[in-house]
Amino acid sequence: MIPGIVVKNQTKNTSSLTSSSWQAALAAAVRDPFELIRLLELEGQGVDISLAAARQFRLLVPHSYLRRMKRGDWHDPLLRQVLPLAAEMQPAMDFLMDPVGDAEAMVSEGVLHKYQGRVLLVTTGACAIHCRYCFRRHFPYSAANPARDHWQDALDYIASHPEITEVLLSGGDPLTLSDERLSLLCERIAAIEHVQRIRLHTRLPLVLPERIDERLLTWLGKFNKQIIMVIHANHAQEFQDAEVQAGLKALREVGVLLLNQSVLLRGVNDSVPALAALSEALVAAHVLPYYLHILDRVQGAAHFEVPEDEAKALVAELRLTVPGYMVPQLVREVAGEGAKTPL
Repeated sequence: MIPGIVVKNQTKNTSSLTSSSWQAALAAAVRDPFELIRLLELEGQGVDISLAAARQFRLLVPHSYLRRMKRGDWHDPLLRQVLPLAAEMQPAMDFLMDPVGDAEAMVSEGVLHKYQGRVLLVTTGACAIHCRYCFRRHFPYSAANPARDHWQDALDYIASHPEITEVLLSGGDPLTLSDERLSLLCERIAAIEHVQRIRLHTRLPLVLPERIDERLLTWLGKFNKQIIMVIHANHAQEFQDAEVQAGLKALREVGVLLLNQSVLLRGVNDSVPALAALSEALVAAHVLPYYLHILDRVQGAAHFEVPEDEAKALVAELRLTVPGYMVPQLVREVAGEGAKTPL
């Protein structure tokens, strides 16, 4: 928790979270693949970096996330998620620019209505980290910007559909928006009577824990609608930071429900010990394992794919290894379907 923050009318004190500006931490993030290699002491190890891949989808890694990577280890599971490799530039059959059908589901700029009772807003194209397997790495953010008219079209759409009870804020990453912009958007959504829940999908509590500061927690805790935060952790090593643990605790204490979704990734978490350790880390942090996604077949990510039969076998063995509540649901997103497809 944050030093001196008032949570549920109690003053708490801890030294876990720093008071440094999250914007400054994001501005200082590593953007040069060769700087990343130097900082991790990997020079001369024959790492197959692709500058073409880095130009197509640039590298972005905050120092707080980098500090959890193992020095001198090319196979580090956190490094594997962010380093642009030559494999990204190899053509792969059936790997698409829009693998989950976002374009077809867009009812107005940046407003996706795929599922009954839920609508998703692509709030921003910005992230605090660039994951190489990102299914929106080719998304036309500049052309699909729901904030262009100060969210009015998006809000009008939600208000005109009384069956919508939950609004998902995605991106990019909604927590890269300033508190002023994001809190105003949430207030306007919460003012729509039939909306019961606001769900934020974000990597920032894990990759940029500085973002979970007093200002964010203050406005998150004031809504009369339920706030759900779906974080995105793929490996237990991502929790090896006191700031991450403190930030998640602080979010819980202002009433935010925490869920996690992961992607099954070759070379990152494609083993029962890795998946079990991730579930243990999540439950220890009071985060519910929610979904384990089969890789969305986005162009540039084929080297991460784990075949479906292998994925099913991993989850079956995981079920024999950890308690049932620690086993996420294995799913695939199929373009045009009305829900995630359980496997």
